[in-house]
Amino acid sequence: MGDDGAEGEAPRCVGCGRRVRTLFVQYSPGNIRLMKCDVCKAVADPYIECEFMIILIDLILHKTRAYRHLLFNKLHIGSSLDKVGTIRYHATSRKCCSTFSNSLTPTQLGILCQFILMHIVLDAFRISVSKNNKADGDSSRSTLSTICNCSEVLGDALLGNIIFTAMLLLGVRYILKFSFDITRYRQILLAIIISSYFKLFLLTMMVWEFPSSAIFIVEAFVLSSNVVALRVVTRFPKAHCVGVCFMAHAAKHLTERWLMWTP
Repeated sequence: MGDDGAEGEAPRCVGCGRRVRTLFVQYSPGNIRLMKCDVCKAVADPYIECEFMIILIDLILHKTRAYRHLLFNKLHIGSSLDKVGTIRYHATSRKCCSTFSNSLTPTQLGILCQFILMHIVLDAFRISVSKNNKADGDSSRSTLSTICNCSEVLGDALLGNIIFTAMLLLGVRYILKFSFDITRYRQILLAIIISSYFKLFLLTMMVWEFPSSAIFIVEAFVLSSNVVALRVVTRFPKAHCVGVCFMAHAAKHLTERWLMWTP
């Protein structure tokens, strides 16, 4: 008999978000029993038996249960919040008291680096599409000018993401009142970057033609997905998470617009 809690991580109930001892008990290969949460009395994580496409559809629909499954039970983001301390939010005083001590695992660190690289490349592609639309597509470009244009686009995307990260962490620090902890901030950043998966739909623009408004729709979905992920990880009210994410996205958008129109 085995279970998934043997490694000492902290799985969560996808319904109420409370820590559970184990998500399932395995009696034999292919024979498992899903465990129930002691608090809400519901099955702790029914997504264990679901296909990936079902989980992806629920993520696109912004279901909190799917985000808890992905962030807590698959990637173990924020597991130390219950393992070492607690976060308590007081709506009247707007204070957050926390005790947090944990580092990113090598798997989480690798995922973070891969997603950051993919994030920058997709942003560079989006900026390139916007610049091509603005320039009405000059076909007579030399190889040197193409290389310079690519490096400029990558630089713009990198700077935009630096501004986004800085504003996001400032919002977490001063709006959510989190004390400075580099490990906690890295886990929040990992959750935000993973929840930006909707940027992958920009790749379809390489195959089919879409109006420029499609970029705005993708960015709107990314913003709303970031809000859900931040709310799941920090357990703060939606209004605070909307404020933090909107501030970070607005700063990034204004930076990219300024760079795009600067000769």
